[in-house]
Amino acid sequence: MQDDNELVRLVQGGNQQAYARLVDKYKGKIFARLYRMIGQKQDAQDLAQEVFTKAYFQLEKLEPDGNFSAWLYRIAINHCLDELRKRKRSVKTSDEEVELIGSETPEEAFLQKEQQQVLLRHIMGLEEEYRAVVVLRYIDQLSYKEISEMLVLPTTTVQMRLHRAKKKHSPIQRGSL
Repeated sequence: MQDDNELVRLVQGGNQQAYARLVDKYKGKIFARLYRMIGQKQDAQDLAQEVFTKAYFQLEKLEPDGNFSAWLYRIAINHCLDELRKRKRSVKTSDEEVELIGSETPEEAFLQKEQQQVLLRHIMGLEEEYRAVVVLRYIDQLSYKEISEMLVLPTTTVQMRLHRAKKKHSPIQRGSL
């Protein structure tokens, strides 16, 4: 199997099948990340398609031997944040967003679902700059370094944004994530 750098070189040389392989490799991960940020399945699918189109036409901007996945995730996150800024609306959670994990009784399942919905509303209520780092850290479980590379921010800025997000929203502060 070809690595990302080899596929990128093929795409830059005009091989569209190589780009289809990159899309196949990353479409699920990009969709999942966008879905967690925007909260609506159809919107996340539309944004994912736009991200791959945008990436295709900007592929020449990727540094030779650059990290394609980090570059693609950065495009996805920035595109999603731009869309959220445009909309300036709160995103409501739906039943399909909440995954119930190991609940033993219907009452426990209901309470867990309610808590997760409250937490998701808090996350969706965060300003975009805080939402991205909270999702990447606590939902995607990325390291500070990975987040800083993805968002092109100093690690200290990532840590500061997480700290401020926790201070602003008590469910996050209590470690409900």
